Amino acid sequence: MSDHYHDASDLGLLKQMQSLAPEDFKAWLNLNNIVGREDGAIPGKYRELIAVAVACTTQCPYCIEAHAKAAKAAGATRAELVEASFVAAALRAGGAATHGAMALKFFDSE
Repeated sequence: MSDHYHDASDLGLLKQMQSLAPEDFKAWLNLNNIVGREDGAIPGKYRELIAVAVACTTQCPYCIEAHAKAAKAAGATRAELVEASFVAAALRAGGAATHGAMALKFFDSE
């Protein structure tokens, strides 16, 4: 057992997951492969930058690393990566603010 939440060696467990639920694993892998494709309306570089932003909001260290590397390989710049992360930050902040507004419904007006 690891002494911290995530470790790069955890990815080795994906093989076990594949053997335990092969159809589900295949479906997930096919869905995941959508990000890296080049034949969509959104070019690969932008797909990867979107993936980085989403990974920042979901806070998945594995996805952040994989998609940051893929974005770089697809031609993204450091500035584009930083802007994508700030877009993610703005959306997380916006979500918190609007959820705060929803919570306010449960207080009497003053």
